[in-house]
Amino acid sequence: MRPTDPPAPSLALVCGVALIRAVEAAAPATGLILKWPNDLLLGSGKLAGILLERAGERVVAGFGVNLQSAPDLADRPAAALSSVALVSPDAFAPLLAAAFARELERWRTDLPALTALWLESAHKVGSRLTVHAGPDEQLDGSFAGLAEDGALKLQLASGELRLIRAADVSLA
Repeated sequence: MRPTDPPAPSLALVCGVALIRAVEAAAPATGLILKWPNDLLLGSGKLAGILLERAGERVVAGFGVNLQSAPDLADRPAAALSSVALVSPDAFAPLLAAAFARELERWRTDLPALTALWLESAHKVGSRLTVHAGPDEQLDGSFAGLAEDGALKLQLASGELRLIRAADVSLA
């Protein structure tokens, strides 16, 4: 992290946009959707996930992409890129690295443009969401966009707007 960088949590936007661009370059597929905060869906199945870990001024981004096969998950459907195209890890890694470098530069120079790109590839504003913010906390509402730091804006039925910075989110 550099002193002039945007807020570190917004790096999730870099990762999401880079991931979807790399998948589109490898296999122009329809039905790709970014799901806040860290999933890429192919249709209704989870194709990939992102994990960010911060230690001091360093952030490590990890990407898990189902290139060849998808795991059998009890709690959600999964998808594999091989359902639309065969892509080897050796072919995919440079695509992801190049996309990440491009989006990291955009993040540093034009965060609003990066946020707009994320929103263009994500579930639509107004989408119904269920947010599991803790073991006993479930919120239902609609997606109202993103805050500057990448937090999810959740519009509750009461009209209250909540900022969600960490949670498991399901599309309703």
